[in-house]
Amino acid sequence: MTTKNFLKVKSLAVGGYPSVSRAHMDLVRTYSSPALLGPPVCDQLVALVEHMYTEEEAEVARHLKPWRPRTASSLARASGRPLQEVQGILHRLAHEKYVLFSFGTGDKERFGLLPIVPGTFEHVLVRKSPDEVTDWHRRFAELFEALFRTGFISAYNRRPVHAVRYLPVRESLEAVPMALPSDRLESVMEDYRHFAVGVCQCRLTKNLLGEGCGRPLETCMVMGDFAPTLVREGRMRRVDREEALAIKREAEKSGLVTWMMNDRSARFFRCSCSCCGCCCDALRQISEFNAPGFIAPPHYLPHLDITLCDFCGKCAKACTMGAMVVEREGEKKSHLHRKERCIGCGLCVVACPRGALSLREVPDYQPPPADFLAYLAKYGVNYLINGFNEWLSRRRSR
Repeated sequence: MTTKNFLKVKSLAVGGYPSVSRAHMDLVRTYSSPALLGPPVCDQLVALVEHMYTEEEAEVARHLKPWRPRTASSLARASGRPLQEVQGILHRLAHEKYVLFSFGTGDKERFGLLPIVPGTFEHVLVRKSPDEVTDWHRRFAELFEALFRTGFISAYNRRPVHAVRYLPVRESLEAVPMALPSDRLESVMEDYRHFAVGVCQCRLTKNLLGEGCGRPLETCMVMGDFAPTLVREGRMRRVDREEALAIKREAEKSGLVTWMMNDRSARFFRCSCSCCGCCCDALRQISEFNAPGFIAPPHYLPHLDITLCDFCGKCAKACTMGAMVVEREGEKKSHLHRKERCIGCGLCVVACPRGALSLREVPDYQPPPADFLAYLAKYGVNYLINGFNEWLSRRRSR
């Protein structure tokens, strides 16, 4: 049975979990909502929700709905539990397990649900060090990976949302005079004063599963106003701009590529990690599920001068996306660039020992939106259409 058909069958079986508590099933239905980019109800989602919440915690959290955060007093009334008890449960969920997000302080603090991904997965696994991982985190990573492998997230990228963009590695840009400031990591970082770094949640997950690639872990970065909060919570460590750049440059030397949120604003905060095609959930959407819509089209693509190429294959080995295919059997030689998989990172350009590859600007390239509001104006409707189409598809399959 294919993944799509498996999910379709399981989505019909909402009542097929008699051993699962009603509170857990209410949360499962909420997390499966297209409003939270959720999967259809399936074994993997049920198992993950049961692990994230005890039954007592689920009795409180079940009253949360997508993008409607509530106060502790509101949830105490809804659940019929004492306020002090609910406050303790919410503190554990938002500030110890990090399965909920919260904002505000005191009686005005509000609590809400995040999508499983992107959202809950990253929020739970933000760590200063892999040594801080508990058995609970290890099991969370296993259950999340099982859910991610169903491919449910591809349904929400059918119309492009271009949430992140990948920056070309520094060396590959040296011969590109038309490069914009938004193409250069150093220029992007100039707009921020606060930096914090932690472990990459994707590679951490793969390490916990025994499938790690051996590349650096400490590459996940937050810049701007949210960085001090993560440092204060002990979830990331503070770095200055110079160390932040040094970490990113070392990541590039290890064959990792850096993404940025796809807008040019320096307000509030910006997240960034350095990724590999084998572990990164964003890149796996292309390599495993053929769903490129989450990633913005590249500003540059590699150009091959075939007269200089000796078909050594070093570009293909360096490419984190498998976009370069080089074959050499006797007198038969071929060099194929799979543009649909290419993110324009330039690792192949750096790896080529003969200078046969260079970066060239993509015609009609559209720069990132000026700020988050401009991003929403451009792509927000696609989020809504993708979610509506997924909801409609499930209705039709009933």
